[in-house]
Amino acid sequence: MKKIGFLSFGHWSPSSQSQVRSASDALLQSIDLAVAAEQLGADGAYFRVHHFARQLASPFPLLAAVGAKTSRIEIGTAVIDMRYENPLYMAEDAGAADIIAGGRLQLGISRGSPEQVIDGWRYFGYVPQEGKSDADMARHHAEVFLDTLRGEGFAQPNPRPMFPNPPGLLRLEPHSEGLRERIWWGAATNATSEWAAKLGMNLQSSTLKFDESGKPFHVQQAEQIRIYREAWKAAGHKREPRVSVSRSIFALVDDRDRAYFGRGNESRDQIGFIEENTRAIFGRSYAAEPDVLIKELAQDEAIAEADTLLLTVPNQLGVDYNSHVIEAILTHVAPALGWR
Repeated sequence: MKKIGFLSFGHWSPSSQSQVRSASDALLQSIDLAVAAEQLGADGAYFRVHHFARQLASPFPLLAAVGAKTSRIEIGTAVIDMRYENPLYMAEDAGAADIIAGGRLQLGISRGSPEQVIDGWRYFGYVPQEGKSDADMARHHAEVFLDTLRGEGFAQPNPRPMFPNPPGLLRLEPHSEGLRERIWWGAATNATSEWAAKLGMNLQSSTLKFDESGKPFHVQQAEQIRIYREAWKAAGHKREPRVSVSRSIFALVDDRDRAYFGRGNESRDQIGFIEENTRAIFGRSYAAEPDVLIKELAQDEAIAEADTLLLTVPNQLGVDYNSHVIEAILTHVAPALGWR
């Protein structure tokens, strides 16, 4: 395991039981947690994007703010739902945020998951082409986004521009060199992981996957990663790809941890339907004393296959407690998994 970061959904609720009661709390505490994670030695701060929800939505102001407040930690998403995105405007936002962060963005994009409203992307002005699905539309948006990030000119310049132009066709600005190689695809199936490999995207695999074999979650996920790597090799890409997996992992080192997570209610994979006809498997959570965690995680085949582990954090418990959660893993568990 080369890198360990955290993944926050940025939930907020006006409930008195939540430490994150407004959108302001969610955004500002996300910045604070990224700063704290960097100080603890973590490698990444990642954020989930959900629309029409009391969670983090538009990611680029947050990513730029985190980039301005930190100096080393990777800053990413897991994932941006491409059904909702204008790929050209997104390329401009991503380029600006990456420049502010000094080239540290790691953007996870995907078709997205079921949302809070029916066909929410329609409210954003996007409709699939005739005969195409919303997933097809997301992949098309992703392909346009990737092409734009290459930084090649494609737009015919005005012969009488307001300001002088460089010669030739014009590209979108600002362009951030190298960002194209730091785009990840969140794949829920083996087929989409192969597609991502062919396009030269890194792979993100979350705590949810379509159930394609009936095998345990970590076994299916490990198989997906191996299929992805084989497709990457067959595509002839010159660089080594990166692969991340997400897990809910809690080291029980004090009474707070035992009160929150000591019951072990989610210690097995779960089967469910995220859409009417889509059977999915949800990976188990891990919560135990550090020595037990080390033994359990050593048997997780997907963690062994990946180079990056994203720890999903209960952000509504506040920055101080989530900093403790991250520190406990980095101190008591991660070294035994080969980190650092």
